[in-house]
Amino acid sequence: MADAEKSSLNFIERIIEDDFARGKHSQVVTRFPPEPNGYLHIGHAKSICLNFGLAKKYGGRCHLRFDDTNPEKESLEYIESIKRDVQWLGFSWGTHEYYASDYFEELYKRAVRLIKAGKAYVDDLSPEQMREYRGTLTKPGKESPNRTRSIEENLDLFERMRKGEFPDGSMLLRAKIDMASGNMNMRDPALYRIRRVNHHRTGDAWCIYPMYDFTHPLSDAIEGITHSICTLEFEDHRPLYDWSVEETEMECHPRQIEFARLNLTYTVMSKRILLQLVMEGHVSGWDDPRMPTISGLRRRGYTPEAIRQFADIIGVAKVNSTVDMALLEHCLREDLNLRALRVMVVLDPVKVVIDNYPEGKEEMLEAENNPEDPDGGMRMVPFSREVYIEREDFMEDPPKKFFRLAPGREIRLKHAYYITCVSVEKNESGKITTIHCTYDPESRGGGTPDGRRVKGTSHWVSVAHAKEIEVRLYDNLFTSPEPGSRTGNFLDDLNSDSLSTIKAMAEPSLTDAEPEAHYQFLRKGYFTVDPKESKKGAPVFNRTATLRDSWAKLQKKIEA
Repeated sequence: MADAEKSSLNFIERIIEDDFARGKHSQVVTRFPPEPNGYLHIGHAKSICLNFGLAKKYGGRCHLRFDDTNPEKESLEYIESIKRDVQWLGFSWGTHEYYASDYFEELYKRAVRLIKAGKAYVDDLSPEQMREYRGTLTKPGKESPNRTRSIEENLDLFERMRKGEFPDGSMLLRAKIDMASGNMNMRDPALYRIRRVNHHRTGDAWCIYPMYDFTHPLSDAIEGITHSICTLEFEDHRPLYDWSVEETEMECHPRQIEFARLNLTYTVMSKRILLQLVMEGHVSGWDDPRMPTISGLRRRGYTPEAIRQFADIIGVAKVNSTVDMALLEHCLREDLNLRALRVMVVLDPVKVVIDNYPEGKEEMLEAENNPEDPDGGMRMVPFSREVYIEREDFMEDPPKKFFRLAPGREIRLKHAYYITCVSVEKNESGKITTIHCTYDPESRGGGTPDGRRVKGTSHWVSVAHAKEIEVRLYDNLFTSPEPGSRTGNFLDDLNSDSLSTIKAMAEPSLTDAEPEAHYQFLRKGYFTVDPKESKKGAPVFNRTATLRDSWAKLQKKIEA
């Protein structure tokens, strides 16, 4: 491989290609192993893209394996949501769908093998005693009095654990490694615990369940995983990963590689915290459009292409860092700019009456669907004597750089005519209710015979044809880039203005909008039809993102 080509690889790709060069592997087999105790979030999306992407790049395969060893917190709902999310992101595991529970019998046999080799023992210390004996980061642990039990006694106790003869939590099977190790994970870690909980796949067949640090490496080895890719918090667990594979005499020994997990500003990535947000009613559910879950992002209007592009841009690193939310939104805007239909919707309407436009006259005007799409085509939009424009597009006493409508000023109505304000009507409180204008009949389509130009352009909707729609304006769920960093409680940074619901006036074509269809409301942002609460003929629109792109502006400053 050329030096330039090799330097463009990330560190995981270099490891894989070195393994190929040494003849260690002829095929890459990776896995995405979620625990089904919640919905996947944007951090998982990075891992999904990495694992499935590596398998695709090197002509291998990626397994989807559910780490279902903690039935107290797991459910079929989470399993189905995970499968939907992975497929929506554009990846397929084919026939390679596995569960850690598939291997319960094999894991049990491997644990018995450890006991017979004198490398595991049953311990009945209380939780308090266990903490005391474990030691600290600066103080070595002490060996349990049960550590010297005979192999025969340990085999008997472990079998009786399986038969359900002991209360929950009364005994553990522990690895016999080194209580003085500087790595706390190697101080005789637990391998099995007693839990009488109905399992979603095995029912009541088991009342002992293997621990993650025992299950995970052995499941990888059983499946023939070549590269077990996980986040940096598992780096200290790698010695135990290797010990478990080696001491249970597995034929395959996968290589664990750690990379930096995704941290994103203005959100949280802990499933525990996300569950708390759901259970305490701070959001409407796991798929609330303000949540960083994949289902929440999808409902808000994110596309799989945008998320995959985001994962590609942030890359793979060895050091944890925090990525600006603006970059994710930038990737979204880049994608939606190419696919979203342009339509006219007035969010805060004020009526404009065109006094010299013939009463009762209506006409259809041509409007482009997407200037970025050569094949996007055109649509016809109805126009009449009365139209709505945005209230913010008019000022009675405008400042110098305000180029919208004002008394005596001429502007362009998008796709329509030039209009000039002549007077306004107000209610008793002084609020403007109607703006009176005249129009130039020769300016249809945005030009005039005399070639004059205007600086301001407003979108509009014909009053006679307007359809009222529900629009939900979403913002960040938190006001702080690092929720909880100031007070220690992330709830203190919840954004009370993260959602506002309004009624808007839309061009009539939007009443037939399909769920998850993408639109750009001209000058207002990108919006998506909510797939959950929309009804036929009554769509609900979620604001996906504003048109402002702070990341693109920042990049231009850097390049300048």
